[in-house]
Amino acid sequence: MKRKPLILVSLLVAAFAINLETTMVNVALPSLVREIHSNTTQLQWIVDAYNLVFAALLLTAGNLSDRLGRKGMLMSGLAVFGAASVAGAFATNPTQLIVARAVMGMGAAMTFPATLSLLTNVFTQRKERASAIGLWGASAGVAIALGPIVGGWLLEQYAWSSIFIAMGPVAAIGIVMVAFTVPTSRDVDAGHIDVSGLILSALATGTLVYTIIEAPTYGWGTVRTLTGFVVAAGLLCIFILREARAERPMLDVRLFKNMRFSAASGAVTVAFFALFGFIFLMTQYFQFIRTYSPLSTGVHLLPVAISVGAGSVIGTKLAVKFGTKLIVTLGLALTTVFYLWVSASISTTIPYSIIACQMVVYGIGMGFTSAPATESIMGAVSLRQAGVGSAVNDTTRLLGGTLGVAVIGSVYASLYANHIANSVPAAVPKQIVTTLQQSIGAAQAVANHLALTGHVVTARALNHVADDAFIHGLSVGCLVGAGVAVAGAVLASIFLPAQPPGVDTTLDSPHLQPAIVQA
Repeated sequence: MKRKPLILVSLLVAAFAINLETTMVNVALPSLVREIHSNTTQLQWIVDAYNLVFAALLLTAGNLSDRLGRKGMLMSGLAVFGAASVAGAFATNPTQLIVARAVMGMGAAMTFPATLSLLTNVFTQRKERASAIGLWGASAGVAIALGPIVGGWLLEQYAWSSIFIAMGPVAAIGIVMVAFTVPTSRDVDAGHIDVSGLILSALATGTLVYTIIEAPTYGWGTVRTLTGFVVAAGLLCIFILREARAERPMLDVRLFKNMRFSAASGAVTVAFFALFGFIFLMTQYFQFIRTYSPLSTGVHLLPVAISVGAGSVIGTKLAVKFGTKLIVTLGLALTTVFYLWVSASISTTIPYSIIACQMVVYGIGMGFTSAPATESIMGAVSLRQAGVGSAVNDTTRLLGGTLGVAVIGSVYASLYANHIANSVPAAVPKQIVTTLQQSIGAAQAVANHLALTGHVVTARALNHVADDAFIHGLSVGCLVGAGVAVAGAVLASIFLPAQPPGVDTTLDSPHLQPAIVQA
């Protein structure tokens, strides 16, 4: 197919837009407090409404794209995503923006699985498929890392609404490119739609993600949180039993017996746990400790973006040659080294050159893990079920990322608050101590107010305590990240197969033929 390079570019543009939005909105949160008077809970849901709906509908959208047509689903998703983003720019209150973000999440769920499933239906030989998935993985990692840069630049030039307006033209460009270059494909033998499977998958995933999001606020051991996990587990069990007995299930649960699918899915979960945990910690470190602006913070994250891109492309090629097991295990080992190195060395005065080297190590590790594991997942499913296979891959990404922020964030916040309580001078009123414990941003605001009112010595002391508390929480949070990464490396080394079964690495057996109709 002579149009393959154009097809690849079109699909990468669509995937890039969805991933860019994942982190770009975070830099606008202070502006949303000032402009539309968002409180802390509303800010959380402006971020999380997108991720919650995105995760809940991924399996549903992936299955429907297999049955109804992947190209149509992709273009429709981009249209919903772009229109909702532009609508969000005109929100006059937090509730309107939360609704817009939720609809954007629905558009993202319709779009993202289709990009990967179309890609695997076009690039069917393993080597070319690995290279294409490497670029797809690179675009995802780079977009997530570039989100703060793009968002920071827009905020410095324009109002907060520019972050949402900008996604409209990007989505429109993606629609035009897909319309003229990408062939359509679907599962011609899909049969009727598994309605109960679609509903159960959305309820189970949505309940699990919602519980994870809320756990840091209400506590991991509270009745509310434990009930949420029990309900999610129950729904998941019902879904599995229902799908195992269905004549034409939306997800063939027997796939999880294939370690190239299930072990690789676990590796992707760990990789994105580490990625979002890293972004959560380091963006705060750069802005609050190093006092970088949002744009400068994004620029200082460039070593991650570049190395993730390079690691994704190189990692998939190495996985084909030396085996997925070796490369994914190496990637998770590098992630472990990164987190341990940061935990041992982080301080308020560490040279940026060292941080940049640490980020390069991490970026290569992330690239070596995520892209080869994704290639393993997509190689384990038939091309007719590429949409739901892609959706499983994408769901593990979102679950891992959500867990990364929730778990590492909880550890950091708990240690930060405890350090403040144990280090603040006894003469400081309890009301001020409570404010200091909320966040390092709140602590700096209190210290600045005290300095302006003439209490310079006290202000310096509180700033020093807050900085120490932040570094302590960050350091231990990195140890948690390292523990998860090393566990992932051990499991990958044990369970992840090195290569697909058989000598032939192409996907040309009769039952795997793609059902592609030229557009």
